[in-house]
Amino acid sequence: MSTGSLIVVDLLVAVLAAAGWLGAGAAAAAGRRPVALGVGALALLATLARGVTTVALAHAGWWFAEEKILIAAPLAVVALAVVAVRPGPVALLFAGYCQTAALLVTVLHGYPASTGVGLLAVAGVAAATAVTWRFLGPRPHRRVSRATLAVAVAALVGGTGLAVSPGAPASHHHSFAAEPALGAPTKRFTLTAAMTTVRVDEREVKAWGFNGQVPGPQITATVGDILEVTLRNRDIKKGVTLHWHGYDVPNSQDGVPDVTQAAVLPGQEFVYKFRADQAGTYWYHTHSVSDLGVRMGLYGALVVHPAPITGVDVTLPVHTLSGHPLPAATTETVAAGSPVRLRLINTDNTTHRYALAGTAFGVAAIDGSDLRGPTPLQGTAVLIPAGGRYDLTFTAPATPVGLQVDGRAVWSTGEVSAATAGWPALDPLTYGAPAPPPWSHYDRDFTLVLDRGLDLHGLLPRYAHTVDGAAYPDIPTEIVHLGDTVKFTIVNRSMVVHPWHLHGHRVLVLSRNGKAATGSPLWLDSFDVRPGDVWEVTFKADNPGVWVNHCHNLAHADAGMMLHLMYA
Repeated sequence: MSTGSLIVVDLLVAVLAAAGWLGAGAAAAAGRRPVALGVGALALLATLARGVTTVALAHAGWWFAEEKILIAAPLAVVALAVVAVRPGPVALLFAGYCQTAALLVTVLHGYPASTGVGLLAVAGVAAATAVTWRFLGPRPHRRVSRATLAVAVAALVGGTGLAVSPGAPASHHHSFAAEPALGAPTKRFTLTAAMTTVRVDEREVKAWGFNGQVPGPQITATVGDILEVTLRNRDIKKGVTLHWHGYDVPNSQDGVPDVTQAAVLPGQEFVYKFRADQAGTYWYHTHSVSDLGVRMGLYGALVVHPAPITGVDVTLPVHTLSGHPLPAATTETVAAGSPVRLRLINTDNTTHRYALAGTAFGVAAIDGSDLRGPTPLQGTAVLIPAGGRYDLTFTAPATPVGLQVDGRAVWSTGEVSAATAGWPALDPLTYGAPAPPPWSHYDRDFTLVLDRGLDLHGLLPRYAHTVDGAAYPDIPTEIVHLGDTVKFTIVNRSMVVHPWHLHGHRVLVLSRNGKAATGSPLWLDSFDVRPGDVWEVTFKADNPGVWVNHCHNLAHADAGMMLHLMYA
């Protein structure tokens, strides 16, 4: 069973245990002793089962079991002891309160376990037990114990104080650097962001676009070009920027509002300038109110060729605009024997499944980095995470070839009939020819534990996507020095996928779930951390500045799953 499945099973048995003890207590209070015994037995089994799942999760990693061992387990032991010594309605309900408190700790707080959260759990159990004793305790001793009330109040005050105390604030970089001195540009582009209407599936759809279109104009360059891109904002009230996704531009050109520049407001403009020295498939998008802006259409492709194009070169940025999938299906005539490169870009918040039918193909590059020794594939799908890119290459056969995305035809050379839903998905960690890692020691080692929890540090509580128990802007900044080799361990305790994206750097995958990468060196800037996954990646700190490190399901980033990496 995978760790992700264990997380789900653990939550289910925790719910059963809490409901079982509460149900047994209610039945006992109603005088239905046989029902209470039966339901109590099921609750006992569920409690013991949670002990088993806790041990299994601890075996997968301390991150998955910490609060269960430090808070839930002691509460369960006390509950079982009370039920064994003084069985009755109050004891059974007390056990239910303990299990409920433990469940809420996992659901509302998660990792890491803290003294404040433990005290709040104790306060809740004590207060609920005191009220229960007042109504169900043996006569004439139903007066609420002052000691119990004192414990509840003290735990509540202490726990609340610790839980809402400010965390370590993120370091913000408001001193924006000047653009690099590169000389005269060889290619100039102007992108004007504005509200517009585009035609999709024979319907008019309201959108935000660059130059009145969705996606925006493709920016194409050849290695050595100096690009100058002028961004103008006509009427996007929330402001816009340009982030060059996956492209390691200087920090001043990264396009993150309040970190590397101010947002470009209506009537304003900003000029980006950088050298095209990194061949591959990339894309650009607004990073101002990024979830809404990208969903509304403020994105486009960036392609840098190592040399003049030969053969057929097709760029396909996949997007969902107001429920309508883009691009529309196209058919292109390609002469047999022609070399073809399909540049696949996932601009959505979730993973897409791509299947190329009618020919063998190779995965030449992922996230702009060429793979070493790609081998031919056929009858195999590729899963591209949010923000990710795959380049598929093949020699056009005389018969039709077709690309499907999630079962929908997107591009073809003719009519193709193929059932691709059952095709296995490629594991990029095992594909291609391996090579020795460029380094084997790490100057900095960070662990990011991804979860969901209640964030109490703002004016109003919110249920946030968290990193190490905190939400932006209260996640501590990661500090590195120029030249450091850095290792990240990224752990997903939650039940949703988090496509991880570090700005300004590509990371080399070391392992996933304890299994070392065995294929071509895999340099990524976007990768799916699925429920229960533990990824180990590394990179060289060679691009100074303040960089955003976040989930590229942009709704998750907006809900707190974002932090900064800063060069000292």
